[in-house]
Parts: sequence; structure tokens; C-alpha cells
Amino acid sequence: MKFSSTEKYVATHDLRMAVHAAIALERPLLIKGEPGTGKTVLAEEIANSLGAPLLQWNIKSTTKAQQGLYEYDAVARLRDSQLGDDKVHDISNYIKRGKLWDAFTSDQRPVLLIDEIDKADIEFPNDLLHELDQMQFHVYETGETIKAEQRPIILITSNNEKDLPDAFLRRCFFHYIQFPDQETMQKIIDVHFPDIKSKLVAAALKRFYAVREVPGLKKKPSTSELLDWLKLLMVEDIDPETLRQTNTTKLIPPLHGALLKNEQDVHLFERLAFLSRRQG
Repeated sequence: MKFSSTEKYVATHDLRMAVHAAIALERPLLIKGEPGTGKTVLAEEIANSLGAPLLQWNIKSTTKAQQGLYEYDAVARLRDSQLGDDKVHDISNYIKRGKLWDAFTSDQRPVLLIDEIDKADIEFPNDLLHELDQMQFHVYETGETIKAEQRPIILITSNNEKDLPDAFLRRCFFHYIQFPDQETMQKIIDVHFPDIKSKLVAAALKRFYAVREVPGLKKKPSTSELLDWLKLLMVEDIDPETLRQTNTTKLIPPLHGALLKNEQDVHLFERLAFLSRRQG
């Protein structure tokens, strides 16, 4: 099973090797990187590239590991028993299958995305160690054991909001998505905007990377924000010369709302512009 770049996703050599290594080792692939570097989209493209079904488990701060296995609705069963419903005699009617259950019993080897695992409680990764190791779990209410017919391809993303336990990290193959250099970014832009003017791209890329290098920036603009900005530049028919004519490290770029996402960074550029005018 070989993963490669698709029509909508540019995968670097290192990223392709990481995917292949995780598949060969049959270990979860833990992906980290700046927000907006395509970690979540990667799972979709792996599934598309391999022709595999995608199962997505979006983690929240309140998510528990048990929800990935199954949930037993005892309250619904009690209510139905009080109403005299015959289905109370089959406890399986009150068991809701989780994403791991679906992945383990899938007819075709699936891609399972556990997205933003660092949002959950610190014990969440440890609570999944046995299931990810053994590829099976026990359903106590019915007495059955759910075992994976074929080991799913597991992709786990993290934004580094919390440190993950060492025991969990040992069971993963790790890859950090480096922020794309200009050559790779040009390929990404070509995928999304094949008809964009080369002069506009050249000027926008120079301005974009200059913005990322401004000292003190709280949130550097990401790949997805660059793509939004380029789309706006095309819609507004911004002249490439407009992007070149100012000192890119000191003045706020046009349509900056696509790149700068908090007031601290906007104020930073405004202060730099003010200082630049005074010095000028």
C-alpha cells in the first residue's frame, strides 16, 4: 500500500516515508505541526490515495477513551423497561458503537483519524494503550470481545497543546510536518490555483514569508491562511506591484485579515508602520 501526493494534496518525500513506515510497522502515525499545515486533511488524502474508507474521531476536551469503544445507555434501557418495551430484553439495543469498534469490524481496511488528541484529558492516551496494542477490547454488558479483522491505518494528530505520555509515544511512529519552504509552497498553490498569475504568486509569497519572520508575532500565518489570502488577492484583483512597493517587514499587508488572526499581531504591524513613518 503506497501513499503519494494527490490532485489536492502535496506530500513531501519525508511525509510519504513516514506514512509508509507507520503502515509497515502497523503502528499509529502521530502527526504534529503548526495549525493549518494539513494534518487533518492528510488522513483524507491517505484514504483517497489508498482507496480506503475514512473514519474520523474528533477529540474534544470532554471526550473519554471509552467513547471510542462503545457507550452503554442504561438510562434509555430503564425508561423502556418502565414503558414495557420488548427491546429491553436485548441489551445490545442500548450499546452505541464507537469509532474504534467501527474500525475493527470494517469489511475493508480503514484509515482511522484520531484528530487533536491533545485536547482531551492527559489520561486519554493512556486509556487507549491496550486497545491500540492488542487491537481488541471486551464489551462487558454482552460478554463479547471485539477484535480487529485487519489492523486499521491509524493517524493521530496533535497541536502540542499538552505533552503526551511517554508510554503512548513509544507505541507511535512520529512525524513533524515542517512548514513548507517556498518551492513546496509553490507546488501547493499550483494544486489549488492552477490558473493564478505567476507574478502575483511571486510577490505574495515574498510578502507572506516576510510576515512570518516578523519578530514578536503571536500567531504566524499558516498554509491555509495563505491560500485564503491568495484567493482574496485574485478576487480583489490586487496588482502584484502593490505587494512589492512597501517594506514587507514593517507595514501591514493588504487584506491582512486573512493572515493576521488576533488583535495583538495587527497592533504589532501598526506600531511597526508608525515607527517606520517616524524614521522615514
